[in-house]
Amino acid sequence: MDFLQLPDSMIDKSAVKDKQQEDSAAARDPRWTPADFSIVYSKDLLPASGGEEMTLGFLQELVKILFGYICKSSQRSSKVLDFHHPHQLKDGLEGFSLNLPDQPETLEQILVDCRDTLKYGVSTGHPRFFNQLSSGLDVIGVAGEWLTSTANTNMFTYEVSPVFLLMEEILLRKMQSIVGWSDDDGDGIFCPGGTISNLYSILLARYHFYPEVKTRGMGALPQLALFTSEHSHYSVKKSAAVLGIGSENVAVVKCDERGKMIPAELESSIVTAEEKGLVPFYVNATAGTTVYGAFDPLNDIADICHRHTLWMHVDAAWGGGLLMSDRHRMKLQGIERACSVTWNPHKMMGVPLQCSAILVKKKGLLKECNEFCAEYLFQMDKPYNVSYDTGDKSIQCGRHVDAFKLWLMWKAKGSEGFGTQVNKCLENAEYLYDQLQMRTDFELVFKDKPEHSNVCFWYIPPSLRGLPLGTERDKRLHQVAPQIKGRMMEKGSVLIGYQPLGDKVNFFRCVFSNPATQQEDIDFLLDEIVWLGHDL
Repeated sequence: MDFLQLPDSMIDKSAVKDKQQEDSAAARDPRWTPADFSIVYSKDLLPASGGEEMTLGFLQELVKILFGYICKSSQRSSKVLDFHHPHQLKDGLEGFSLNLPDQPETLEQILVDCRDTLKYGVSTGHPRFFNQLSSGLDVIGVAGEWLTSTANTNMFTYEVSPVFLLMEEILLRKMQSIVGWSDDDGDGIFCPGGTISNLYSILLARYHFYPEVKTRGMGALPQLALFTSEHSHYSVKKSAAVLGIGSENVAVVKCDERGKMIPAELESSIVTAEEKGLVPFYVNATAGTTVYGAFDPLNDIADICHRHTLWMHVDAAWGGGLLMSDRHRMKLQGIERACSVTWNPHKMMGVPLQCSAILVKKKGLLKECNEFCAEYLFQMDKPYNVSYDTGDKSIQCGRHVDAFKLWLMWKAKGSEGFGTQVNKCLENAEYLYDQLQMRTDFELVFKDKPEHSNVCFWYIPPSLRGLPLGTERDKRLHQVAPQIKGRMMEKGSVLIGYQPLGDKVNFFRCVFSNPATQQEDIDFLLDEIVWLGHDL
């Protein structure tokens, strides 16, 4: 069934033959658009009177562009990116201009702009895009995003978003159950990214211990201290700064060589903070660190939090997806003891950006902390159960519908399908690890098998292989990854990230979250790094 097909009564039969000729021309030249779009403007589309057929034609042309991009993203012969420097894009390329006009442009130009926008962007759905934790291009998720944009509603009240709010509630309950909380526990909300989810956790912890902060401010509180590992996400310090606690009052706890928080160091840091006159209140444990993919020892940290009466948050933005896998969920043992959890389905679960949730064990705390009872939105005498008006649980007023695409993907895959997807990504990481172990032109950053899908390594070009370990070798090795990355971007065949960490000079970090990636793509990555860096 063609869901974009107009009813027969609305079709101009005489135009069918012309349309067939147009389709034939479009097949010959993918940049071709129907001639009539050169004299048609957005004002001619719905809700303009009689604009149904023109709107349908425009959307069909747009779908062709999007479908072509989706197909191209899965082709290994296509580029991951067609790189241009900022000044080149600003100056304009082949008729693609970023400048905004005073007069409206035709729909033909709008379609060309849509096509060019995709052309000059990065194909994050490409099976050889290893640069970020979020990658892949799930067609069901894309469909969910399209529907969400078409509905164009807000998530603050049941009045304007009845179905989406119920979907969000069902998803949150499912995720809370998977974390290990009982049906009587749990609350949550979808947020614009893991950084905001982590900010919510600190906000809620502070309110839980000091509810007077909501009205009297930080001046009414003692000087607070919170704790996080040296490998944790930077959003913890950023949140402390935003909330007025201060980044200097974030104690950074030492990790072992694998990147896991050391429990004894956490205990020591808490005692030290108390001796300085600070009041500890919150500990952030990480399940899946950004660089190493390490999992902090959650049960040990929970024991310490219990002894000192501290809020325990688990940042599982990256690692939460492993809860979907029967094979790997034991890496998050103890997460059920957390007071709050960050989980980003837009990472390991492959949901289109953005899709992040803050899960809170204590019911009602989100609303108590954030509500201000705006009467133009949250009237108590509405003709339905107003507990479904979730806007007062949020820092935001307007909130994008992030739940539907996840709900739709869950319906399409089932929990089992997500588990299979996670297993595949971690199998790819094990394959890369095994390949690196067997080669003399690469070195692993640490020898242990990866816990997550992160694999960290150096490429050692021939000119460095005879050098002894030391400062000179490190200085030269530090320059290798950035130079290879620069060449990689210019060529556009593959993309991978790099960074230094602590005393370790720049190394590559490969992450797998795209189930389309195969072993041949991993082999290609290593061969490409060697090709791009052999003369350094």
